[in-house]
Amino acid sequence: QVQIVESGGGLVQPGGSLRLSCTASGVNGVLHKMGWYRQVPGKERELVASVRSDGDRQYGDAVRDRVTISMDNNQATILLQMNNLKPEDTAVYYCKCVVSAVFVYWGQGTQVTVSS
Repeated sequence: QVQIVESGGGLVQPGGSLRLSCTASGVNGVLHKMGWYRQVPGKERELVASVRSDGDRQYGDAVRDRVTISMDNNQATILLQMNNLKPEDTAVYYCKCVVSAVFVYWGQGTQVTVSS
């Protein structure tokens, strides 16, 4: 059974930085893609950033110039560096893992709050 462990959320002031980490364990197949999504109450979950095992990266329009995602295939870990955070970045951030291009797993979510 795949388990997703997220860390790094918290409270940060506007203009500050955070780094989120996500590790997948128990993967029985090809780790195809991992990524971070976020959601606020009343809105749909949206892409923050994702990375495929071949290195291809995608970024959400709202954060494109302020975040960087990296992946360590051997460790099934991704890191999301977020800079110049804004109050509108406040959300629950979820890690997503796609195995063998078919099976999708989500983490429990970690709260990011940007406030002075």
